Amino acid sequence: MNDTRAVLLAWNAAPGPILRAWMPLAFAVAAALLTGTWLVALATMPDPTPLGFPGLGRTPADATAIGYILVGNGLVLALHALACVAGYLAGRSLPEEAQRYSGLMRVIHDKAGPLAMAFVTAATIFSLVTQAYELGGSASTLADQLGVTPGVLMLGLLPHALPELVALFLPLAAWVVAARRDRWHELLAATAVTVALAIPVLVLTALIEVHVTPEVLRGLAA
Repeated sequence: MNDTRAVLLAWNAAPGPILRAWMPLAFAVAAALLTGTWLVALATMPDPTPLGFPGLGRTPADATAIGYILVGNGLVLALHALACVAGYLAGRSLPEEAQRYSGLMRVIHDKAGPLAMAFVTAATIFSLVTQAYELGGSASTLADQLGVTPGVLMLGLLPHALPELVALFLPLAAWVVAARRDRWHELLAATAVTVALAIPVLVLTALIEVHVTPEVLRGLAA
């Protein structure tokens, strides 16, 4: 905790450098996911079953819709935050614990870190691929319902989708930056900071998605 406290104090005194390291990477991952979603939407046959979207059709734009969005995004943020914590355990905690052992237990602790990092990396890639597939299928169906192309639909979704995804991917961006710099001791602080930054953004984007995006989509479909 002394390391974490020291990192937080340093970042509080000069937040610019670390934010400049995190934000472009989070933006790049968000842009990659949106591009993947668009490509999947182009290649996917629309589902004839009507797709509910808050504020369109019979789906009301109310507090329930906002809550549903926040719960879904909260789960994704929690997953990414746990990956950040796992990076701390694998990169900082386990190597320190390994010094206390010898023989087989030492080997197990030495190998556990790299294996955990490989697992987190694989889980993250799997998450991105499945999200692109799921979102792309929904985008194909919604675009068909509105009578627009997937590309036009994606433009209508960008005002809430891009900042939402950047916020969700901030913990993973912090994970990558710490890994590149071999500064695993920063990851507990990074978890707290990125989640604190993401929560208000996710609340704002949920409000935009429910109350603003439907009007944008209606305008594009007109």
